[in-house]
Amino acid sequence: MVIRVIPKSSAWDHAVSLDKHTIKSVPIGPNAQGYMQYDTERTVIGEEVFKLKYRSDFTKVESLANSVVAALQDKSFPKIHVVIPMPASKKRAQQPVYEVAKKVAEILGAFFTEDVLVKIKTTGAMKDLDSYDERVDALKGCFESRDRLTKGPWNIIVIDDLYDTGASLEAACTELRKYTNIKNISVVALTRRN
Repeated sequence: MVIRVIPKSSAWDHAVSLDKHTIKSVPIGPNAQGYMQYDTERTVIGEEVFKLKYRSDFTKVESLANSVVAALQDKSFPKIHVVIPMPASKKRAQQPVYEVAKKVAEILGAFFTEDVLVKIKTTGAMKDLDSYDERVDALKGCFESRDRLTKGPWNIIVIDDLYDTGASLEAACTELRKYTNIKNISVVALTRRN
């Protein structure tokens, strides 16, 4: 695991990614349906995220959650009170990042909620948009923070599966900044593009 600090933003107080997602990916030719196939080598974390997200291997949840908790031992992170998953762009019966976030909350003895940050507009997959600006445009009005936390102010962590340009996380955390019961926003992305 090679943790890297995600560049500072006014949307969050501290953010890291646990490791790169892919080490290398080489095209090996099209399949019978004409889609290009790749020989892909991933980091350990990248392989766990891939298996969890694309092979529905939920046995990877605990290991990924433990990796998040290990990253939070860095002194720059405050004590976390609330764990929030990044809202998914694709509907699934069981959301991979939500399961990791639930496990992180359980390990930390923190509160888990998927009701504070919600996606109110469908955007499609951000990976299908090329530039940061295209992503920012697609994300306008996409997230809503809801007043579901009482008292506070609380230190929260937002957990996402992949950090690429940061547009989605910035849009989500900017929306959370409007919420007066949130004191500190931390982010952990399980993997990063580069």
